[in-house]
Amino acid sequence: MTALAAVAQFERGLISERIKDAKANLRRQGRHQGGGRPFGWRFGEANGHGRARELIPDADEQAAIAEIIAMRAAGKSLMAIRDAMRARGFPISHQLVPNTIARHAEAEGTA
Repeated sequence: MTALAAVAQFERGLISERIKDAKANLRRQGRHQGGGRPFGWRFGEANGHGRARELIPDADEQAAIAEIIAMRAAGKSLMAIRDAMRARGFPISHQLVPNTIARHAEAEGTA
């Protein structure tokens, strides 16, 4: 029984590594990995195997992201930024603002 448990644990580790590698590969290719549509992007057509789709920049939302980054650099609070974006017609949550800032910093390599 102990030997079977050890083999099962080893296999779980292999599965985990394969999933991490697949997600990293999708990220490098700029393709969607699942979940909701990320702010600033829209879905392209499904290509290849599975349901992974290419992410295409949305011009209006990309401009909003640049404005979010600029407002935060100017010292605006997260809630003030959220309220300003909602006033412009973007139905965003309070959590999207810090997530967007972090994603931008990661993409720029400053995180």
